[in-house]
Amino acid sequence: MPRGRLALDPGAITDVGGLAVGHGACAGRPTGCTVVLCPQGAVAGAAVRGGAPGTRETDLLRPENSVQQVHAVLLTGGSAFGLDAAGGVMRWLDEHGHGVVVGAARVPIVPAAVLFDLWLGDARIRPGAAMGYAACEAACEAVSCTPPAQGCVGAGLGATVGKWLGPERAMKGGIGTASLRAGAFAVGAVVAVNAVGNVVDADGRVLAGVRSADGRGLAALAETLCQGDAVGLGQATTIGVVATDAVLGKAEATQLASLAHHGLARAVHPISVNDGDTLFALATGTSGERGDLTLLGALAAEVVARAIRNGVRAATALAGHGLPALPAMRDLTGA
Repeated sequence: MPRGRLALDPGAITDVGGLAVGHGACAGRPTGCTVVLCPQGAVAGAAVRGGAPGTRETDLLRPENSVQQVHAVLLTGGSAFGLDAAGGVMRWLDEHGHGVVVGAARVPIVPAAVLFDLWLGDARIRPGAAMGYAACEAACEAVSCTPPAQGCVGAGLGATVGKWLGPERAMKGGIGTASLRAGAFAVGAVVAVNAVGNVVDADGRVLAGVRSADGRGLAALAETLCQGDAVGLGQATTIGVVATDAVLGKAEATQLASLAHHGLARAVHPISVNDGDTLFALATGTSGERGDLTLLGALAAEVVARAIRNGVRAATALAGHGLPALPAMRDLTGA
């Protein structure tokens, strides 16, 4: 494979002022969680497009509802069990004095989304509150000028792609990040790609996805689609966060999350309606300027697509410990 195809697109979601990212990992099984901290508060929205989502606090983000800011967003493996990790994020925020003031108390607001990775190893091992707390600690310990780790870390540990013809033809996915700047505004994304379909480059060439029958290369797209009755539904979800330093209201943040899904459609093919694809949007407002939503939405879609591609480019193979052999993009000839 040309080595240039493994080069990562530049930037990270932490190029948006006011954000920090930390990863946590379980012992004994490839699963983990990733937290995007915005402890001083950020306006947030969400767009849940999949038919089998696992989410937390998404109703609160609806524009007509009263809470205006969130303090972190959690992306986690472990399917619905993994939502327990949000409790640890809340505990960390509470201990550090962050949250919405409600009478004599502060209540941290932590939306979350999960991906399905329970088929890899012992399904009883999944992220919990202790891991969510540890991810917050990792976010605080990270050097501000260092981009978050990508590939098989955090929520990307159990992420896989190319499951359209079943797990025996799948490949390793991962978590990726990217950013762009236009004038006064930065827009970034972090995405855990755990898709039924293939991840494709900007030119349409498949980077990672359904493998050929001999397992050494990638299947032709026509073959993949025409045999699609073998797909296992409800076991894949791509989840992520897009963020900007522009000043936005809740309705605009919700629209930004919706526009960001265009990036998922550019980088993943095909997309299954039965899975739980979910994107959150954060507006930190640290630029001090109101942003044009058309421009921000175009940037959001692009950084989501780039983050997805970075996730598979940075991924490494998974094998051993009774797990199926899942090569990464870097392992396949002709990828």
